[in-house]
Amino acid sequence: KELGLSQSTVSRIWRAFGLQPHRSETSLLSTDPYFIDKVHDVVGLYLDPPERALVFCVDEKSQIQALDRSQPVLPMMPGVPQRTTHDYVRAGTTTLFAALEVATGKVIGSLHRRHRAEEFKKFLIKLDKEVPAGLEVHLVLDNYATHKTPAIKTWLLAHTRFHLHFTPTGSSWLNLVERWFAELTNKQIRRGVHRSVQALEKDIRTWIAAWNTNPKPYVWTKTADEILERLANYLNRIPDSED
Repeated sequence: KELGLSQSTVSRIWRAFGLQPHRSETSLLSTDPYFIDKVHDVVGLYLDPPERALVFCVDEKSQIQALDRSQPVLPMMPGVPQRTTHDYVRAGTTTLFAALEVATGKVIGSLHRRHRAEEFKKFLIKLDKEVPAGLEVHLVLDNYATHKTPAIKTWLLAHTRFHLHFTPTGSSWLNLVERWFAELTNKQIRRGVHRSVQALEKDIRTWIAAWNTNPKPYVWTKTADEILERLANYLNRIPDSED
């Protein structure tokens, strides 16, 4: 109104320049003092993995809820999508520890009702048994406290082929297993109906087994320098980004 432009004119301008002012997304810039070093370390593993070694992306997906819909699911029909009720009944939770092998896309998973250092240690023991003895093991993981407890450090000292590489704080996008968790959530958990935790865990195990019959690795393409340069250009556009 101020410039005498019609609504259709404004819409054409938005479309011509790809503007979508109605959209908003979340973001979080890491404040980790070792951000640059960690980016180089993790991306280096993806692009140039060590010889005679396997690289795994490791994380836990906690508080996975077993949800039962309050009414039966209406199945998909011609022209009609599957329909579920918006409300549900909670039947409990479980936690999935997962290790995504970067080279092949295969996943080693372990389900536990809690996610303490004790459960993480059990998962490391499982990894140690399933990875051939002659190979080094490099794990990319976040800075969660359970990954750094005295018990875990003691176990690592006794298993010297394990090497931990931590992503920067607030940088889960650097861990490829997060992308796999999204696949699991969208294709299995979110669409499922589970009346018990046991049923939920059974479906997760079945989904992992099916995934491993035809795994698809996620190929990392950006170098560390490209990531840091793009981030620097972005920060230059933000007022007071030096703070």
